[in-house]
Amino acid sequence: MCAALDRARITLLLQVARLYWEEGLSQEEIAERASYSRATVSRMLTEARKAGIVTVTVAHPVERLMELEQRLISSFGLAQARVVEDAEDRRDEESPSGGVSHLLARAAGELLLANCGPRSVIAVSNGRAVGAVARELPERIWPRSTTVAMLGSAGNVLGDEDGPDICRNIALRLGGHVRTLPLPLVFDSARIAKAVRDEDQILATLELAARSDVALTGIGAVGPQGRGVSPLLRRWMTPAVVRECRERGAVAHVVGHHLDARGRHVPTSICQRTLCLEPDRLKEIPLVIGVAAGAGKAAAILATLRGGYLSALVTDESTAQEVLELMTARA
Repeated sequence: MCAALDRARITLLLQVARLYWEEGLSQEEIAERASYSRATVSRMLTEARKAGIVTVTVAHPVERLMELEQRLISSFGLAQARVVEDAEDRRDEESPSGGVSHLLARAAGELLLANCGPRSVIAVSNGRAVGAVARELPERIWPRSTTVAMLGSAGNVLGDEDGPDICRNIALRLGGHVRTLPLPLVFDSARIAKAVRDEDQILATLELAARSDVALTGIGAVGPQGRGVSPLLRRWMTPAVVRECRERGAVAHVVGHHLDARGRHVPTSICQRTLCLEPDRLKEIPLVIGVAAGAGKAAAILATLRGGYLSALVTDESTAQEVLELMTARA
């Protein structure tokens, strides 16, 4: 339709449209400047739209993210999901950021607090993602809240990514109580691990975690050779355990346990030596928020979702798309 207009008319419509849409002048201001009536300016703006000189698009980047959230919720029966934009320096799990941007950590922290209250019990795991959430968590004055560990200490993790440190950091942000498991995540023998788990204080702490109001956990990926990507389990990934993981198809580890692609628990020789909440008890918690993003995480996240261990997920746009595409490919 624009081709039917002569050049002079097109030029005029362009001038009026730019004054209105780009410079923000009102129709009255344009009419006064161009010596037209307001009604004439209005008709010219309508003509410019019909001629395709002006096009209006109603959109926002968050709409795309919200669509991904709804797809995750409907595909996996989640209670909630948060998808954030990719970080400009998005990296993989081996990087110092571990694929965890400030935006991702803040979104997870806000979701956590939105489902908590002054008297809530919050169970947490360990790792880069959960540690990042603890650092970004908004402060509250909740002296009757309690943060409790779901597993023992990895011991070899630098910084504030270990379970006891994360528990303390979250409790400090909330001004509440803390219950940690300041004991090794993995013991030398199943006999010692059982003896420790049977102690009253340890039983009480794990029971408190199982009865928490909300849980926050990271999701670890297991590489194609059966090795855990995260350093949290690496010290215990002996050749025998690596072989077990590879033979049994482990692709993820959550709260100290390995899972296969279908989300089934993969028992290994370190399971009976690990001090952590049992997988089935994780499912008893009303809301379990998983936070993970980055290259190589999609298969692990999908497995954890398929296993029903999460009721909420916080991730970034690229990872969400990878999870959904992988779900379709493996359906």
